[in-house]
Amino acid sequence: MTTLPSLLTRSLMNFVEGLAVAIPRLLSGLIFLALAYVTVRVILSLVRTSIDRIYVGDRELVGDLIATLMAIFLWFGVALTFLKVVGMGDIAASLGTAVGFIALGISYALSEMIEDTVAGVYLLRDPDFNVGYRVEAKGVTGTVAAIELRKTRIDTDGGDRVVLANREIEPRWTHDVPDESP
Repeated sequence: MTTLPSLLTRSLMNFVEGLAVAIPRLLSGLIFLALAYVTVRVILSLVRTSIDRIYVGDRELVGDLIATLMAIFLWFGVALTFLKVVGMGDIAASLGTAVGFIALGISYALSEMIEDTVAGVYLLRDPDFNVGYRVEAKGVTGTVAAIELRKTRIDTDGGDRVVLANREIEPRWTHDVPDESP
C-alpha cells in the first residue's frame, strides 16, 4: 500500500523530471520562433517588393492575393515546425493532415469562386483585356468598366452595366480593335 508522503514524493519527482525535459524544448521553440519570425518577415518583404514591381496600378489586387497566400503558407509551416521542435510532432502531423482535408473540402465547396479568381488573374494579366477596351463576351458587347478578381463589369452601348463572372469571360471573348486606316 502506498502512503500519502511517498505518493507526493513520487509525483513531485515526476514533475521535476518533466520540467527538466520540457525547459530545453521550450527554449529551443522560443529561439526557433524568434529566428522564424525574422526569416518570414524578410521573405515576405522581398516577395512584396518583387510583387509591387510586377503588379502595378489596377493589377495590385493580384499581388495582394499572392502575398497573402504566401504569408499563410509560411506561417502555417512555422507553426507546424514549432510544434515539432517542442516535441509535439504527432500533433503537428495530425494538424497538417486535418488542415489538408479541410482545405480540400473548402476548395471543392468554393470551386467556382476559385475558378473566377484564377480567370481574373489571367484577365488582369492579359494586355488585350483592359479597362476602356471594347469587348464581346457571353453575348454582351460593350466597354470594360472594371476588372476584379472574381467579376468583370462591362458597360453596354445601351447604357446598362453587366456584371459577368470571370470564369464565363476568360475562355472566350473578343476584343474590338478600332480601324486605324486613313
